[in-house]
Amino acid sequence: MKKNIFKDKQTVAQAFANYLAEQIEKANTFHIALSGGSTPKILFQLLADQYAKKIDWQKVHLYWGDERCVPPTDADSNYGMTKEKLIDHIPIPFVNVHRVLGARNPTEEAIRYGKEIQWCLPEEKGLPVFDVVMLGMGSDGHTASIFPHQMELLTTNDICGVATHPESGQKRVTLTGPVINHAKQVHFLVTGGSKNDKVQAIFNKEGNYLDYPAAHIKGAIWWMDEAASSEG
Repeated sequence: MKKNIFKDKQTVAQAFANYLAEQIEKANTFHIALSGGSTPKILFQLLADQYAKKIDWQKVHLYWGDERCVPPTDADSNYGMTKEKLIDHIPIPFVNVHRVLGARNPTEEAIRYGKEIQWCLPEEKGLPVFDVVMLGMGSDGHTASIFPHQMELLTTNDICGVATHPESGQKRVTLTGPVINHAKQVHFLVTGGSKNDKVQAIFNKEGNYLDYPAAHIKGAIWWMDEAASSEG
């Protein structure tokens, strides 16, 4: 694991936007799984404002690491947020946007989306290979929609699984641990003081850190603000 630490979530998002643009420029085709959350919202706005014409969006394919099982017009939809902040402002082909159909039956959609990923992505050792998987981390240590009470999603043979939010009971479709860990690059964007104790436990391998799904993602690069990374 590697840390990149910046002043606040705005500078985290700016640094990662610059990095992502460089990675896309080097690639012939670029498959990326996106995350939701407040920092990605800033990131997508920056990409739309600064890179709409600089990035060759024809070669970029967008996927989602997890999605709430709601229609795309719902305020909870990760796709809906990305569409508003990024997709509507860049010249990306419609066929390059691979969204989770959140209004469908969660179990059936997890199977369908897993098949779409397998069909679209290169495969190695029986698993699809993303160029980049973007992740966040919740204050409970969850990542994508792999929650502490569903650790089996870290080891399942399925490409996608169905997760249940521990408080709201909301169903979600999520990439599973083996697929995330098989990506060429995995990047955590983590900001805010509420994540601080989990960050310290994971990096220092302290206490019950293995109870946090984020601790099981290997070789990731963490992009954090001072609030999330501070040991004080």
